[in-house]
Formats: sequence, structure tokens, C-alpha cells
Amino acid sequence: MITGRKPKPTQLKLVTSNPGKRQVNRKEAKAKAAIPAPPHHLTADAVEEWNRVATELYNLGILSEIDRAALAAYAMAYGRWVQAERAIAKMAEKDQLTGGLMIKTSNGNAIQNPLVGTANKAAADMMRYAAEFGMTPSARSRISAEPPEEGGDPADRFFA
Repeated sequence: MITGRKPKPTQLKLVTSNPGKRQVNRKEAKAKAAIPAPPHHLTADAVEEWNRVATELYNLGILSEIDRAALAAYAMAYGRWVQAERAIAKMAEKDQLTGGLMIKTSNGNAIQNPLVGTANKAAADMMRYAAEFGMTPSARSRISAEPPEEGGDPADRFFA
């Protein structure tokens, strides 16, 4: 197993203008940019998020058919996070003291609402997947995107 930092995908290097000036892998497998159809098992919230981000990722040239499962995992984590947050908010309407963040056990002890853990785990998963696609604020701060050249491969500017 290789240790160290994961390599940044070439397409992300291209949209960030390769600030480290590291050599671009000329033999990297290339997937044709495409917007895959969302899987049928996604929840309504997950499909809404899929539709929101898929076009943007495609326009950056970093989404292809092979990314379907990773994007589905991101969208499902988003959907799970939204669902848990909605349930907590509904509980908060009845619980003015803790806002739904705590519940009482059958013994009368106060514990963290399990939905809080679910929401936190889903949010962490969502952010981890988002980073894979360059969708975090820190990833965006490194991107200086330029419109793609008509009919040209953006990688050509590094291989010329």
C-alpha cells in the first residue's frame, strides 16, 4: 500500500492551474465527461442534491459515468443528513429545553438524541465525499477556472 497524501486528480490540477507545478500524469486513465443518471435507490432529498451538483461538476469536467457510485454516496449522505436534521427540528418543537438534542432513556437518564449522531456522521461522510469532487470551500479557494477551449482538450496546455 502506498503511503502519503492522495494524489490530486489531473482534472482538478488543470482547473487549479497546477499550483505545485508537479508533473501531470500523461498516462492517466481519462473518463469522458458525462452526467450519469441518478440511481433509483436515492431518496428525494438525495436526488435533489444530485441534480444540484451534477451539472456543476460536469461543467468543471470532473464528472463522468464512472463517478456515479461516489456521487450517489455523497448524495445519500446529504439526504440522510437532511432527514436527520428535519427529525431533530420536529422534536425541537416539542422540547423547548434541549431543542431535541437530548432524550430521556427508560431509566430517566438524559442522553444525546441518537439522531444527532446520525446527522453528525452523515455530515462528516458528506464532506468527505464532497472533498473528493473538489466541492469544499478550501478546494474552491484553490480553483481558478477558465472556460474550456472550444474543441480542445484542457490537458493539452500541460503537454504542449
